[in-house]
Amino acid sequence: MSTSNVVHPVRVLRMRWIDRVGDALFRGLTRLGVGPAWTLTTRGRRTGQLRRTPVIPVSYRSRQWLVAPYGEVSWVRNARAAGQVQLSRGRRGRTYAIRHATVEEAGPVLQRYVQVASATRPYFAASVDAPVSAFIAEADRHPVFELTPVNDDQTHDGKRRTRQPGLP
Repeated sequence: MSTSNVVHPVRVLRMRWIDRVGDALFRGLTRLGVGPAWTLTTRGRRTGQLRRTPVIPVSYRSRQWLVAPYGEVSWVRNARAAGQVQLSRGRRGRTYAIRHATVEEAGPVLQRYVQVASATRPYFAASVDAPVSAFIAEADRHPVFELTPVNDDQTHDGKRRTRQPGLP
């Protein structure tokens, strides 16, 4: 029997103190540009304050995608309300318009995301080697956004830049 058809229990995000410590460490490394993560900046929909969250953008079929592995969390609601987000790493940053992906688009992106962001696997019912249809089935629980660059020639500090490898 193939393990790809086995349904795993899905973990629900509950932040324990150790999770908060790990998240703070991850945020610090992200700001330094260490690892695959980027800092997502959204404007709070009620307060207007800038909110920062570490995320792992995914490249699929020559397009950039942003995945919310923990579901409908604050950054997702803030991004939807603003219609755009900023991704930065160190001093490099870019603003993106966002578009919510259809479930058909989201399925393969989620499949790719689970391969890249292994720490989030417990939050998905589909296993790494599951078919795309398994990820399409749970796409409503993990919002996916397509990223379209808004300002392609500015750095985070306002200076002009050229396209740099590794930038989503």
